[in-house]
Amino acid sequence: MTAAGALLVVGDVVTDVVAVHTEPLAPATDTAARIRTLPGGAGANAACWAARTGSAEVRLLARVGTESARWHERALVDAGVRPRLVIDPQEPTGTVVALVGKDAERTFLTDSGASLRLCPADWAPSLLDGAAHLHLSGYLFFADSSRELAMVALRAARTRGVPVSVDPASAGFLAALGPQRFLDAVAGAGVLLPNEDEARLLAGLPEGSGVARAATALSRRVPLVVVTRGPAGALVAERGRITAEVAAARPAGPVVDSTGAGDAFTGAFLASRLEGADPAESARAGCRAAATAITHPGARP
Repeated sequence: MTAAGALLVVGDVVTDVVAVHTEPLAPATDTAARIRTLPGGAGANAACWAARTGSAEVRLLARVGTESARWHERALVDAGVRPRLVIDPQEPTGTVVALVGKDAERTFLTDSGASLRLCPADWAPSLLDGAAHLHLSGYLFFADSSRELAMVALRAARTRGVPVSVDPASAGFLAALGPQRFLDAVAGAGVLLPNEDEARLLAGLPEGSGVARAATALSRRVPLVVVTRGPAGALVAERGRITAEVAAARPAGPVVDSTGAGDAFTGAFLASRLEGADPAESARAGCRAAATAITHPGARP
């Protein structure tokens, strides 16, 4: 990759309701929590982190509802992203409720709303003008219309010689869709950015299997696979072999919320690659961004 062109992200914009609770949830009664409403979405988060950590122009294509379109657009512009937000006439912006426990791990309740209603009619070939890389949020592949849009964008990028990356996004949704169906849909992508659970699932390996085995297996299908491992850092596999093991960066403060750490990694990794760094150095940049992301509530810089 070179720094000569823009990064185009096609993905999701959602409204995050983040509830950080220090005590276990108490069924049928109240649990005290610190609750914030914040802009989110895997694709949008990655775009914001790419704009924050790199020098390339960052663009985003996503679909939102009328009730929060201006708020989300302002947040993206303020983060340095050039948004193209399609206004959905029927569905509201997607909403994710993130329950964050004392250990900073999170559980998501997801209403995709308008985000997965992206469709081929929302695509324009001009979106790729001047683009050096296309990144697709994996969430797009979990609904028929947005999956079709993602595949249109992927084919258009390949026709122009623009490299493509995909973040599988959700082990739960992957299992429901079917790993093979997902892999067939992303055929032609050059970079895959799963976490450990997603990597094992896509490689057809049982829970607890060595992640290196999953990474090498996947890299025989997608040339570059970078598996994020939380506190264990990241693993880089290229064309059937492990080429780097990258340690996690040390957070500058207490770990508050792991929401968006993977998106931060993705955005910074892609920004670094666009500036010419190799996969290992780009993974280190991703780990540094992830270490920053977990020290504050929410998923954006």
